[in-house]
This record gives sequence, structure tokens and C-alpha cells, in this order.
Amino acid sequence: TYCQGMRQLLEALGRKVAVVNLDPANERMPYTAELDIAELISVEGAVETCGLGPNGALVYCLEYLATNIDWLLDKLEELSDCYVLFDMPGQVELYTHYSSVRDILHAMQKKHHRLTAVHLVDAHYCSDASKFISVLLVTLSTMVQLEVPQVNLLSKMDLVESYGE
Repeated sequence: TYCQGMRQLLEALGRKVAVVNLDPANERMPYTAELDIAELISVEGAVETCGLGPNGALVYCLEYLATNIDWLLDKLEELSDCYVLFDMPGQVELYTHYSSVRDILHAMQKKHHRLTAVHLVDAHYCSDASKFISVLLVTLSTMVQLEVPQVNLLSKMDLVESYGE
């Protein structure tokens, strides 16, 4: 994943790094998370308790985190000497249609955390003009909604030739 690769790069450069998993549906992490949202809430718990489907439970979990933001802010104080990477859910509607992620980011900024969003886009979306325009619009919507600096990166570049010309 991006977080694992970036952790390896930063550590090779001599930086102290911590990865925070804020994806409540992330059960198999290829890295050790210094902080995991599963300590606070889980998708399975939201499904069982609230009778929600998987997407609704994911939205609920992030809204729960936004409501209980002090839990995250207190834990982040322990990582103040680190570069912190946040592993976030991949469901785009969390960033384009709901305010909980933006609220979480704004709360961190109020505590003087300097943030940059990294938006990963599968390279195959660039193989077709209509898909490319769709991705650009989603990316722009995310940038406007989150209100933080954003870097857009193409992922799965090793597979781009398999998508055709």
C-alpha cells in the first residue's frame, strides 16, 4: 500500500514515522499501525449495533470518530515527534458527499497538525477520455470538500500497458 511504501522511504531517509489506520474496514494491514481506529469502533460493531450495511457502517464509523475526535487528538499527541501517515478508507463518497472526514481534518488543523491529502487514482482511469474526465471531477470535488492541500498520484502504473492504448 501507499502507507507502507511511504513509511519505508521516510525511514530510509532517517525520519521517524507512524502510521495511523483510520479505515475501520481495514482488517489486513501490511504494516504495523501505531494507532488503529479499531480501538475505538469497528465496522462489524456498527453493522450489528445499528443494523447498517457495510457502506452505511463505514459512514457511521467516521461520523463516530468525528464526534469523538478527542480520542484521536489525544493519541496523536503521543506521536508528536513523528511524520504521521493516515491510512483512510477508499470509498470516494466519504470525501465528496459527507462532512465527517473534513471535520476530522479541520479538528487536527486546529491543533496545529499540518496536513496534506494524497489522492491515489488507478492509472487505468487515464486510458479512456471519459473515465479520465470523471476522475478529474471526483478529484476536484474531493479537493474542494476537504479544504487541505492535495497531491494526486497515479497508482498501479505497472499495469497501465495492460489497459490498452
